[in-house]
Amino acid sequence: MSQSSSRVDNQRKIWPLPGGIHPPEHKQRSLQKPLVDLSLPAQIVLPLSQHIGAPAKAVVSVGDRVLTGQVIAEAAGAVSVPVHAATSGTVVAIEERPVIHPSGMSAPCVVIESDGRDQWVELMPCEDYTKLDAQALLEKIRAAGIAGMGGAGFPAAIKLSSAPAQKISTLIINGTECEPYITADDLLMQTRAEEVIAGTQLLAHLLDSPKEVLIGIEDNKPAAIEALRQAAKDTTIEVVVFPTKYPSGGEKQLIHILTGKEVPSGGLPAQLGIVCQNVGTTVAIYRAVRYGEPLIARITTVAGDAVTTERNVRVRLGTPVRHLLAEHGYDNTKAARLVIGGPMMGVTLTDIDAPLIKTSNSVLALGAQESPLPPPSQACIRCGMCAEACPTNLMPQQLYWYAQAQDYERLQAHNLADCIECGACSFVCPSKIPLVQYYRASKGALRQQQQDKLKSDQSRARFEARKARIEREEAEKEAKRLARKAAADAKKRAAQAAQTAAVNAPAVELEPVE
Repeated sequence: MSQSSSRVDNQRKIWPLPGGIHPPEHKQRSLQKPLVDLSLPAQIVLPLSQHIGAPAKAVVSVGDRVLTGQVIAEAAGAVSVPVHAATSGTVVAIEERPVIHPSGMSAPCVVIESDGRDQWVELMPCEDYTKLDAQALLEKIRAAGIAGMGGAGFPAAIKLSSAPAQKISTLIINGTECEPYITADDLLMQTRAEEVIAGTQLLAHLLDSPKEVLIGIEDNKPAAIEALRQAAKDTTIEVVVFPTKYPSGGEKQLIHILTGKEVPSGGLPAQLGIVCQNVGTTVAIYRAVRYGEPLIARITTVAGDAVTTERNVRVRLGTPVRHLLAEHGYDNTKAARLVIGGPMMGVTLTDIDAPLIKTSNSVLALGAQESPLPPPSQACIRCGMCAEACPTNLMPQQLYWYAQAQDYERLQAHNLADCIECGACSFVCPSKIPLVQYYRASKGALRQQQQDKLKSDQSRARFEARKARIEREEAEKEAKRLARKAAADAKKRAAQAAQTAAVNAPAVELEPVE
């Protein structure tokens, strides 16, 4: 679908994305084959933290037999979600295992040895969700372990319940999927368009019927656009198509494209009366409420020159990347880089035994031509191309200078926190400066400073509270001592007064006894 036709088809105004780039898409490579279910691995490795917030707390022990969909770790705090067994089998370990992380770190995981039977726990379907109140729906979503499947993994129930006092006027479903190679959401919309629409209607009901319900999608997904429009034709849901440009899939960027509104620095979309959800998350929410299914699987794109089969697969969470790659003809000698997520914002994988999690939308086995070694960076020539490409209207060049100088105060003043780390600035930089790496390092340093300050403030507060308590106790002791002394002095004075009174009293004459 061309950009001109997408503008003709839409009945609403589209605001252009500031900045942005057009990297090679490579999306057709994984769309040539149908969606299939990946075979179950011998072991499922489920990290206790697959979302932003507090890690879940394991509620099973080594040796326990579990069923598919059974809770194996419960939410440990307000911003947390439970973890469910992705297949039936036996818990063989609860230990540190490699996980998907930029640092290649390990984290606590529950390891299940599959019994091959995939026996499900009993589910609790809901025939008519409109009979449930908002709190009951949110509890179902939370209990299903649903976190955002298109971004950082923010717990869905928290996002849906964190609206301000004002009414939510716009619900946006994000079907953009702007990263190169990745087509997981595209194929989901093609094959489950009815569930996307049903999930959108459920969210609209939960949010008390917003005035606008929009599904945003780039015009490079004609099959998905047609499927969604057919599924939504008898509803009030509007499928809005807009020109393809990276990174239009960012939450704040998509909100600007569809509404023209700007989410303020440090603010949330809910403050503008807007809630945004990914299409994959929307379908997961629908299946959780309608069928009682917890989030134990997702669609993942497998692509790259180092695999012989490029396609989308429905994969169980906790499946080791090694198993996924083996099913797709992975050749280690051809691989220059393994990436979880897109080539622009994804994480380089350092251990192929790390498991896939709720946010793992792709595994890219990139060859040397697709991911060549970066050339040595040169000095900044102040061309300004990075500022033109920045979708958040920042000044990447100045942020780079402040990051080099470790001037954290100016980094904060220039809104470093608003950087979405999309990589557009690095992509266009003629000097090949890895700008995003500087920003990430500076963000980490700022977070550490904030944590150190918080600890310092807490220590100071504890010291001052202890000092105040000691002073209070000393004052109480002194007050008691003075009270005892006053009581003793009063008693002594009373005794002296009695003695003086006895001495000064007149003598009493006794009558003689006859």
